[in-house]
Amino acid sequence: MTRRSRSITSIYMRGSLLIAALAVVVTLGVIAMEYRAFNREADALRKNYLEEQKSNIRFDTNRVLRYIESERSTRRMAVDEGVLKRQILSAISKLYGRPDGTGYIFIYNYDGVCLSDPVQPHNIGKNLYDFKDPDGVQVIKELIEVSQQPDGGFVRYTWVKPTTHQPSPKISYARAFVPWKWMVGTGVYLDEIEKVIARKRQVLEEKMVHMLLKLALLMAVLFGIGLAGIRLINRIIRRETESFERFFAQAAQSHVHIDPDQVRLEEFRQMAAHVNTMVDAIHERKQRLREINASLEEQVAEQTAHLRERNEQLARETAFSEELVAAQDRFIRSAIHEINTPLAVIMTQIDMYRLRHGSDRYLAKIEAGAKMISTIFDDLSYMVKKHRFDYPEGVIDLSEFVQERIRFFREIAEGNDHAIETQIEEGIEIRFSDVLLQRIIDNNLSNAIKYARRSTPIEVRLERQGGEAVLHFVTQSRPIVDTEQIFEPYHREVGEGEATVPEGFGLGLAIVRSICDERGVAIEVASRDGVTRFSYRFTIEKEAMDADTGTGG
Repeated sequence: MTRRSRSITSIYMRGSLLIAALAVVVTLGVIAMEYRAFNREADALRKNYLEEQKSNIRFDTNRVLRYIESERSTRRMAVDEGVLKRQILSAISKLYGRPDGTGYIFIYNYDGVCLSDPVQPHNIGKNLYDFKDPDGVQVIKELIEVSQQPDGGFVRYTWVKPTTHQPSPKISYARAFVPWKWMVGTGVYLDEIEKVIARKRQVLEEKMVHMLLKLALLMAVLFGIGLAGIRLINRIIRRETESFERFFAQAAQSHVHIDPDQVRLEEFRQMAAHVNTMVDAIHERKQRLREINASLEEQVAEQTAHLRERNEQLARETAFSEELVAAQDRFIRSAIHEINTPLAVIMTQIDMYRLRHGSDRYLAKIEAGAKMISTIFDDLSYMVKKHRFDYPEGVIDLSEFVQERIRFFREIAEGNDHAIETQIEEGIEIRFSDVLLQRIIDNNLSNAIKYARRSTPIEVRLERQGGEAVLHFVTQSRPIVDTEQIFEPYHREVGEGEATVPEGFGLGLAIVRSICDERGVAIEVASRDGVTRFSYRFTIEKEAMDADTGTGG
């Protein structure tokens, strides 16, 4: 891959942008640290504020309880208890007076009836035991429950703030005055601390904006200084490179040297010495090339004359070879034509004889032989037609197709003292040409019958493996010497100690290999310990896979 060239200016600019990016990253890091510190401070403020307010409202509530207890102890003998309660409630209601809407005392009995509420006097006398705030908190019920604890308790809820008339978060402390079954409490609104934090956040944001503006100004100044420096340095380097450019233009035409004294930069002066050495070497090689070219021209002339004679001879031999191939093609076509008619007659007569007289082992052997001739005929027909016909593909039930071809070959196998054993997984579909698929299966079954040891079974297995259908043909036979060579046209393997070549043309596996290569079918051959296995991996049709796995659509 060619590496893209870069100018010196672009390198300087990249460096400047990198420095600017680092400055931005550092600044953003500082801002992030400031915000994290601010959030920690805000959390601490909220916590401290909450603890301080809880302490205040606990103090206020306990002070009122001491007042109630004091009044009850000193006046209960002199005043009717009902009158005393009303006087105490009236006195407590006048304690309210903070401008932020907090600090007032509210009192309810255990049944949830409001006895005192200086902020919302319209609630006095109402039973608010089941009242719920917007978040579903039963405010009065929970305050009454926590008030009966030994030290009282706190409840957080939402309540309408008197100063804003809007629901605001609030926390209240309540404690019971047991003799009269009163719940006495007071609370504080929590939105004030958020206002303080918001003001601090605004100050921080203004500080960050000022910092970013200063950074932008600093970067602009530095960028301007860097740009001026780049232009100055680039101008100096450009003068040096222009002198080298002029030198190279002259050196291309004549044998000249660059004067090192005219080079100002030390690095370029060192380069000038190497350039002069290079120029001397180039001109020396150019001279040698001229001499070699003169010698080569003579040799080329001699070789041209020799090649012309050789081409004429090859042309004569090619014409003869083409005529021989054409004659062979005509012979195969004629043989196919001549075989087709008697083969059809034989198969028809066998069927008629079986209908009239039944079947016997002699007829079965005749039919097996005729089927073998039919298989050879189909191979020869495919060899002649394969370059002139397209074989369209369609969805094929591979399981049923294999079973059908096994039924066709079963009598041939039995006639050769073999049994075909099957393990066929049902419902496997592939997209393939039925003509080409038949050539693959028929040739493997034919070879299995031909090469399997006498009286041994032939095993055919079909199984799913992931997204593939794997078809196996397994026989007990002598080991295959070369599992690649057997797929070559006209090759017929002879085992060790065998004197004769097996029958056949040696085209079956060559046809299988060509079909598998064209249609993307992987072939695996294993032959050891007296067992030979041919395996073919087909891609399962996607719609069939989706139907099996339930992932369609």
